[in-house]
Amino acid sequence: MNTRTPERSTPRRTSRIAVVGLAAIVAVIGFIGHQVLQSPSSPAPSPLEILRGEQRGAPGEADGVIPDGVTVSVFDDQVPAVANLDPDLLDAVRRAASDAAESGVEFHVNSGWRSAHFQQQLLQDAVSDYGSEEEAARWVATAQTSAHVSGDAIDIGPVDATSWLAQHGARYGLCQIYGNESWHYELRSAAIEQGCPEMYPDPTHDPRMWQ
Repeated sequence: MNTRTPERSTPRRTSRIAVVGLAAIVAVIGFIGHQVLQSPSSPAPSPLEILRGEQRGAPGEADGVIPDGVTVSVFDDQVPAVANLDPDLLDAVRRAASDAAESGVEFHVNSGWRSAHFQQQLLQDAVSDYGSEEEAARWVATAQTSAHVSGDAIDIGPVDATSWLAQHGARYGLCQIYGNESWHYELRSAAIEQGCPEMYPDPTHDPRMWQ
């Protein structure tokens, strides 16, 4: 009976199998990595998403936040809170500031035009500070009703400036509107001849707040 000795696997064949297996593993890992990078669960943010994220951040100068030391002068046209005010209001305030300066009184702008985003943030802060929407409304209007958002109001300081305006503001048509806000002034052109109208105790008594 003839017997045949089985052939042995050669080292060359074993190496070739190992190389093929290793290449297959690398290909699988590469495919999985590519899928992870392309997965919808981790897409790169679009420019619109970045912009929306910035808009949800804290209000800045572009929203009407006032830098320190802003005065009522021609140099402040670069500040949006001043530049975006109603031109007639700004002209009246500048004329008043010029005359007040002769008495050594300097007007500072504490607040002027505000974006709706900034106004809404102020209202939210007021609700947190005062504990209720009702109390906050005595100090901060909504973005829909605020005269600051429309560019029709300016907050002036310091105390000597508001005191000067309380005495002389009517001749420029500048009137304090709310009894609890000595710094808040709006333009009432009729006041030049008729004097300023009676003040509301606070914004909640102003009919404009409920329109």
